[in-house]
Amino acid sequence: MNSDRKIRVLIVDDSAIVRKTLSTLVSAHADLEVVGTAADPFIARDKILALNPDVLTLDIEMPRMDGLTFLKKLMRFHPLPVIVISSLGQASSRAAIEALQSGAVEVVAKPNGPYSVTELGDQLAMKIRAAAQAKPHRTAADATPKPAPPPIRVASDVKIIAIGASTGGVEALRSVLVELPAQMPPIVVVQHIPPVFSAEFSRRLDQLCRLRVKEAADGDPIEPGQVLVAPGNFHLTVRRSGGRFVAEVRTGDPVHYQRPAVDVLFHSIAGCAGRGAVGAILTGMGADGADGLLAMKRAGAHTIAQDEASCVVFGMPREAIRMGAADTVLPLDRIPAELIRCGAGTQAG
Repeated sequence: MNSDRKIRVLIVDDSAIVRKTLSTLVSAHADLEVVGTAADPFIARDKILALNPDVLTLDIEMPRMDGLTFLKKLMRFHPLPVIVISSLGQASSRAAIEALQSGAVEVVAKPNGPYSVTELGDQLAMKIRAAAQAKPHRTAADATPKPAPPPIRVASDVKIIAIGASTGGVEALRSVLVELPAQMPPIVVVQHIPPVFSAEFSRRLDQLCRLRVKEAADGDPIEPGQVLVAPGNFHLTVRRSGGRFVAEVRTGDPVHYQRPAVDVLFHSIAGCAGRGAVGAILTGMGADGADGLLAMKRAGAHTIAQDEASCVVFGMPREAIRMGAADTVLPLDRIPAELIRCGAGTQAG
């Protein structure tokens, strides 16, 4: 996209108040322009064709056609970067996670959620900029996961795997984790995601994966065959306790404007696991995780970055590669096999 041109945004929401609020928040940023609004998907469809927006914000709960149905049709026939604007109820959170797995690149909570209006405006602007760089993929009518490959039994000293992701990461993480067998070292994950949605994301992964997946809580033991996901708005770190790893969930200042931050997790892994770790950085805007991945590499860990062609946004992996933090650069569909290769020799228990 031409950096001199404003990012053109179309806002789709059935509430006139929300449309006005979001328009005001977006228009407050000099590099963003609201080119139109729509009260339902049928109006949105016509305005997409007429206005050619760069980014669409989409409500989930709308009359005539719900946002999730519209998103799936849009990603199948006219892929466009979409940010889901969702309320915080359990049903809405479930739909928001399904939307991310159906091609939406970001999700934010509605203005009556946990953010003040100012904080929401800054968050939304950042996500619109990230979405404008995204490469939305045309989705198939029915995308079912492939069966996982059998574990490759190799000698392995890997005790823990850490993965970080941002824009496009919900679907990227799903596609990696569903391929892994149950006999894997512990896995800890930071995905940039708002509060509440992280719990639903963890539940969804737990239903899909052979591994056990849960949202991390402070003091959780970190065990083989399990994935712990950082809760939204909290940093996740790992410490040693005797011969085991334990999760620490805490507040603290945002890092790279993010909480949870990938760098915070990766630096803790570098300090407590060293060469017994594997780190992987996936799709996302910005530089979060690059410095931490470099720290892991210097501590002896094996490090992986997703390649440009398979990223929705090639920001975080690009910065890691630029810094020399990645031992291996792989397309997304080859990362599960690399994690299996590294960790399959680790016995549960």
